[in-house]
Amino acid sequence: MVGYPTKKTPQKNGPVQSTSKRGMSLEDDLNKTNAYYLELDRANVHKKPTPIMIATVSYPSRSQAKITEAYFKVPSTTDYNGVYRCKAVDYEAKETQSKTSFALAYLHEHQIAHMRSVLRHGALTFMIIRFTSLDETYFVPADRLLAFIDTTTRRSIPILWIRENGMRIPWRLTPPIDYLTCVDAYYFKGEMLND
Repeated sequence: MVGYPTKKTPQKNGPVQSTSKRGMSLEDDLNKTNAYYLELDRANVHKKPTPIMIATVSYPSRSQAKITEAYFKVPSTTDYNGVYRCKAVDYEAKETQSKTSFALAYLHEHQIAHMRSVLRHGALTFMIIRFTSLDETYFVPADRLLAFIDTTTRRSIPILWIRENGMRIPWRLTPPIDYLTCVDAYYFKGEMLND
């Protein structure tokens, strides 16, 4: 037996540790995943910086310039874009605390219009939605998402619809969110990669 400084002995068959407390946001997980893909030369996908206009800068000293006021130049489109298997990849990533649905208010009209446009031009377009309180992450193809938006008056997407029309992405250590497995299954339907 191991002697712990607190003199407490470890519990056997104690509560299972949830992976939802990993301390990582969806963006952190996706950035690590994309770095992993890039390192393996599997895909080249990056987070798009949000364009801002700097209004005021404070210069307390020459080496400590600090932006004190800034504004968004133009509305942002989607979070990530790049290239995979000779196709443009463009996707939005969102998190929600809800256990029952994803609120469409989180998806802005200009983002929906952008997804429609890149879909028309042949890009691999989708959303990655994480239900943080359930520790579940889903790949949702844009064509299905946009069809849902076009045929409903609902202000949210039920999780049951997402489970039926999307694909769950299990969390892994490396890469944390292997969304390219879903991209391959949905868009390339079993086509073999040329190695």
